[in-house]
Amino acid sequence: MTSMTMIEAINLTLRKEMERDNKVVCLGEDIGKNGGVFRATDGLQAVFGEERVVDTPIAESAIVGAAVGMATRGLRPVAEIQFLGFIYEAMDQMAAQAARIRFRSAGTLNAPMVVRAPFGGGVRTPELHSDSLEGLFLHSPGLKVVMPSSPYDAKGLLAAAIRDNDPVLFLEPMKLYRAFKEDVPEEDYLLELGKAHVLKEGEDLTIITYGPTVPLVKNVVEQIEKTQNLSIEIIDLRTITPIDEETILASVQKTGRAVIVHEAVKTGGPGAEISALINEKALFHLTAPIIRVTGFDTPYPVPSVEDDWLPNATRIGEGIKEVLSH
Repeated sequence: MTSMTMIEAINLTLRKEMERDNKVVCLGEDIGKNGGVFRATDGLQAVFGEERVVDTPIAESAIVGAAVGMATRGLRPVAEIQFLGFIYEAMDQMAAQAARIRFRSAGTLNAPMVVRAPFGGGVRTPELHSDSLEGLFLHSPGLKVVMPSSPYDAKGLLAAAIRDNDPVLFLEPMKLYRAFKEDVPEEDYLLELGKAHVLKEGEDLTIITYGPTVPLVKNVVEQIEKTQNLSIEIIDLRTITPIDEETILASVQKTGRAVIVHEAVKTGGPGAEISALINEKALFHLTAPIIRVTGFDTPYPVPSVEDDWLPNATRIGEGIKEVLSH
């Protein structure tokens, strides 16, 4: 075991996967000589050379488009988009090419590729740097969307994503990159894509969350349970597509109440899909309406007001109080 941050876990995983399989290549803006804007690829070009760690022009469509071509010809590319808000330029390559290639080719081609992108608020960024756009990709069948919330999860999920035979959008919460350290095995391990993690078991209420809001939810629940006689279950989805229906439904059937927390906007967000799933398959187990605590239906705001826009302890506490009032 080695104590490391999330960014260190990502760097280690990329290094180990490139050592394990010479078909793994990395490409993106400034990922080579500079090691990436957050240093996720620091030192990799010196070890593996310019042909496997490729500095690209500032052209997201070209980065992802090249990755699709590489993937269909036998490589396993890991493309980096510097910030998720820049991915609009590559939507065609993601949704119309990578996600559809297996279907379009009747199974004769696939695209084993990963697109990494930092996302999420709380770090005072300029416009388009903090947007949580994961909901856009729920509408792209064939694409997997993965979000770690800890260094341990980042390593196991990224290794699984790189080895997956379908395209994976791997979203990395910026504010968690160096927020804390935890013990991570240096040896190989994989975390199953599409399998949620029950972080804490409970009986009175289920909170469903993922990515950047997981540590916040854990802290809020810890504080509430210190002062109230409550038992709250926390589910970290890890992957929003495919989504772990079994874990979500089993928890809600047990507790009868659900609060969903994420940074993405409310309308059409992942919380809406999770709520629909619960209503379709566990409605008669509910003792209260489902509550969503999310970003607001606006563009991501300027840094001076982002703390009020993001889910925070006050808003999560109010959501818990509301669902328990029924």
